Amino acid sequence: MKYKIVLKKTAEGFSVSCPGLPGCWSQGKSEKEALANIKDAIEEYLAAVIDSLRGADVREVEISG
Repeated sequence: MKYKIVLKKTAEGFSVSCPGLPGCWSQGKSEKEALANIKDAIEEYLAAVIDSLRGADVREVEISG
């Protein structure tokens, strides 16, 4: 899967967030570190979502676009 991220240079290094996953963000001293950290954050975010849906009636819908 691919997710769009927003990378911002800060005084401490880089801040990175994933707008499609509210509250999913990370940081790093270098761009490379920030990108590695957001990958981990996205994986953990998605694992938490999956865990929270156990036993729920989950369905999919298709949208056009």
